[in-house]
Amino acid sequence: MSTTAEDGCFETKAIHAGYDRQANADAVSVPIYASAAFDLENARRGDALAGGELSGFEYSRVANPTVDALERRLAALEGGVGAVALSSGMAAVTYALMCVAEGGGRIIAPVNLYGASIDALGDFLPKFGIYGDFVSDINDLAAVEAAIGDDTKAIYTESVANPSTAVADIEGLAQVAHRHGIPLIVDNTVPTPYLLRPIEFGADVVVHSTTKGITGHGNALGGVVVDAGRFDWNNGKFPGLTGKELVISDQRAGTWESFVSSFGNQAFIKRIRIKYLRTFGAVQSPFNAYLQLIGLETLSVREKQEVASAYAIAKHLQSVPHVKMVNYAALEGQPTTDFAHKYLPNGIGTILSFTVEGDERNVERILDSTNVFSYVPNIGDSRSLIVNPTKVTHREVPAGYYDAAGVSDNLIRLSIGLENVDDLIADLDQAIAGAY
Repeated sequence: MSTTAEDGCFETKAIHAGYDRQANADAVSVPIYASAAFDLENARRGDALAGGELSGFEYSRVANPTVDALERRLAALEGGVGAVALSSGMAAVTYALMCVAEGGGRIIAPVNLYGASIDALGDFLPKFGIYGDFVSDINDLAAVEAAIGDDTKAIYTESVANPSTAVADIEGLAQVAHRHGIPLIVDNTVPTPYLLRPIEFGADVVVHSTTKGITGHGNALGGVVVDAGRFDWNNGKFPGLTGKELVISDQRAGTWESFVSSFGNQAFIKRIRIKYLRTFGAVQSPFNAYLQLIGLETLSVREKQEVASAYAIAKHLQSVPHVKMVNYAALEGQPTTDFAHKYLPNGIGTILSFTVEGDERNVERILDSTNVFSYVPNIGDSRSLIVNPTKVTHREVPAGYYDAAGVSDNLIRLSIGLENVDDLIADLDQAIAGAY
């Protein structure tokens, strides 16, 4: 029996899925379509393209062939019915949350989110009538369910939290969400689809900062929203998806459509593209999409080595003087180790964190003394990175959330790259020893 790219294993899809060579002059690598707009060819075809009756490209703010290949590939890797690539991970997070709670509503989320996501839900989106209801433990399903009200529009979580590496109970959260007619949205940035595919455990929408592990080389910004295509949006809670929309209707013929009536199980992802991407314009550039496609080709190989190194470093740090605690959910005895075994048997990802004795001056000396690690506020790079979250990546997190979020001024986060693991361990050992 023959195997196609679309039904092959992950590694095969990561290289081939979503791309037709014959439709692209037989180019083996996806070409970079550096074109703002595309020839409509004739009036009848132009009308059909603009009205959504015909699939194709007209303007790169809405769709571009290079970006389209990336979207199709990521949808295939995550197991979704469609995807929209955006210019950054925060654009993906913001668009997904705004689309689901459009017109006003509340979103349940944990306090251990990425700092910018905390800021979005806690400070910025409330100015648009969208409020975050934060829980200290997203895996306390009773507390999550108790927080659901009539105006709750979604549950939002990270599959693996940054920097605590706490693993979310995706299946349990999906069951709670669906009992109340709301979707589960999962940020899957840390593990990437190679290590975890939340849709397989009931998630309805998946978002990524593709800047991180998917691109893998710290050289391109990007984000993506992936739609599982299973949620029933026609349940009275989501008027943005069921109300009549001029942009997808034919007013001349008096035919009015909603996103649900027009696109069925792709209603959510189509609204992300046609309303949010088209209107707010956080467009993924063709060149950045190309770099992400190249990154995807080596994702599985990179993740295998980086995860193995991360685990070895986490184990080593447990016995290093002046290290008080190591956060890496794959280690036995961690708070969410059971969920790590269930959802991420091949590894939880490339980040870990640890707290040290002393005060922030000791932390600064460690940061300033590393030679192989780079002091960079990113993760998922092929280079190993080190940072102090409360001063950089989690500045927006209220101090009252620190304990529940697993951050403190004595916390250091690592993102493990592709360097030799012995060199990384030696670099940490000398930096920590020298700080005391």
